[in-house]
Amino acid sequence: MDTLGWLILHGVGTVAYAASGAFVALQARYRLVGVFFLGLTTSFGGGVIRNTIIGVPVIQLWNRQTLLTVVVALAVLYLLSTRWMHHWRRWGFFFDSIGLASFAIQGALYAKHISGSPFVIVVAALFTGVGGGMIRDLLAGRKPIALQEEVHAVLAIFVGIAVWLGGESFKRPIPLLVLIAVVVFIRMYAVRLKYNRPVL
Repeated sequence: MDTLGWLILHGVGTVAYAASGAFVALQARYRLVGVFFLGLTTSFGGGVIRNTIIGVPVIQLWNRQTLLTVVVALAVLYLLSTRWMHHWRRWGFFFDSIGLASFAIQGALYAKHISGSPFVIVVAALFTGVGGGMIRDLLAGRKPIALQEEVHAVLAIFVGIAVWLGGESFKRPIPLLVLIAVVVFIRMYAVRLKYNRPVL
């Protein structure tokens, strides 16, 4: 994948999971510090797990642009929290789904670059996709969504298999966007049908 495409994928996933963490913090009635702590932990937790699994230095996650983007996004969400509180449940699922898709893809692509093993690729996709959300839920004092929803883990595994089979096609933006859209659609459809629906 080209540098621009990777930066977009990484940025979308990081901000989406940051928003997801902020929504959970607001529903738990956390104040400013809680919103920022959960948001930052959720957005970078999956990356830490991904880099640890595949042997990439974790320090690469901490760049100024990404941190600034996440902080600004969390500040905006916090300022709008009172006005939009009734939308938090719906948007929480949506951003969690985007984070799941984009982080699972990142984990799979990183692992594919380092190792061609399908097992490593699928495991990296799984733990990267669900890692940030699990940390978020544990810090919020609730059962992790990934352990309540089978579809959550299944979609992460599906992403890993897709990246393994897709080969060079995932160096182009269109296949990546299609894969993200498919994952988000299936997850939101499952939520709509109340399939193993957790409390978010």
